[in-house]
Amino acid sequence: MEAGRKAFPRPLDLKGGRVELGHGAGGRAMTQLIEELFERRFANPLLAQRHDAASFPVAAGRMAVSTDGFVISPLFFPGGDIGSLAVHGTINDVAMAGARPLYLTAGLILEEGFPLADLARIIASMADAAAAAGVSIVAGDTKVVERGKGDGIFITTTGIGVVPDGIEIGADRARPGDAVLLSGTLGDHGVAVLSEREGLRFETELRSDSAPLHTLVAEMLAAAPEIRVLRDATRGGFAAVLNEIARESGVGITVREAAIPVGAAVRGACELLGLDPLYVANEGKLVAFCPEPAAARLLAVMRAHPQGGDAAIVGSCTDDPHRFVQMRTALGGTRIIDWIAGEQLPRIC
Repeated sequence: MEAGRKAFPRPLDLKGGRVELGHGAGGRAMTQLIEELFERRFANPLLAQRHDAASFPVAAGRMAVSTDGFVISPLFFPGGDIGSLAVHGTINDVAMAGARPLYLTAGLILEEGFPLADLARIIASMADAAAAAGVSIVAGDTKVVERGKGDGIFITTTGIGVVPDGIEIGADRARPGDAVLLSGTLGDHGVAVLSEREGLRFETELRSDSAPLHTLVAEMLAAAPEIRVLRDATRGGFAAVLNEIARESGVGITVREAAIPVGAAVRGACELLGLDPLYVANEGKLVAFCPEPAAARLLAVMRAHPQGGDAAIVGSCTDDPHRFVQMRTALGGTRIIDWIAGEQLPRIC
C-alpha cells in the first residue's frame, strides 16, 4: 500500500462478492474497487497520477482519437470476452487512421449484483490485452445502475494515437483502378459469438478473430505508404465497408467471390443459419485500398504477418457514378452487394 493511503478493513471478495450501488457512489466502496481491482491491474505511471484527466507528452505527427462502446452478449465467448474486445476494437479503430495507438481510457457501466469474479476476469483480460498490444489504460470512470436497469456490464473505451507525417488515410481517398485487399477470413467473430449465445455446437470449434491490428498496419504502411484507405470490418462486415468506401470516394467496387477467404466452419455455419458471411462482423480483419502497382508488394507483407496469413487481393475500384458494389460470383454471374437492412446479428460487439 502506498504511503499515506489507509488499508480497507476487508479486501474485496473477488470470488463471491457482487457489485453494489456503493461501488459507483464516489465513496469508500468505489475507492476500494478502483484501488484493489482497476489500479492494481492497469498499473502504469500515468494512471498513478490519479487525476480525472491523464497528462502525457505529445509525439510528432497528427493525433488520432476514437471512442467505441461495447455491449456484447454473451460477455465471454470462444476467443475472447468483452474486456479484450473493448481493447482490441478501439486499438483497431485508431490504427485504421494509420496511427500508432498509445493510450486508452475506459468507462464501465456496471449493474448492481454483477459478480465481482466476472468483473475481475474482465478487467484482467483488458489489462492483458493492453499490455500485449503495448498500450496503457491511463484514465477511466465507473458507474453503477440499479438491478434490472443494465445488462451486467457495458464498456466504453477511447483510444489515442499518433499518425506519422506523410501518412494520409481516409474513406474518401479510393480511386478507380485501386486494388482491394482483405487481411483474412470473414465471419469468425460473429459466428463464434452467435454459436455461444444460442448454444450451438459444430464439429469444428468456432473462435472469434478478436485481435489488435496495429502492428499489421504499421508493417503495411512501411511497405506501402501510398495506401489510401484502411477499415476494420466490424458491424455490417465486409459488405458495409465496401459500401461506405464506395459512397465516400465516389467509386464503384467489384470483388470476386472466389477470391474472398471464408473458413470452412464459418461457411458451413452460415449456410445452416441462413447468414451471409459478407455481412457478419469481424474483430481482427481489415480491408485496404491501394494503387494497383503496390498491391502485390502489400499482399506479401500482409501474408508474412500473423494477422494476415490468409490475406488476398479480392477486387478493384471502378469508375461508376452510381457507386455500386458488385460481386462476380463463382458461377460467373454478378450480384449487387447492398447495405444490410436492419441488423443481422445484434449485440455482437
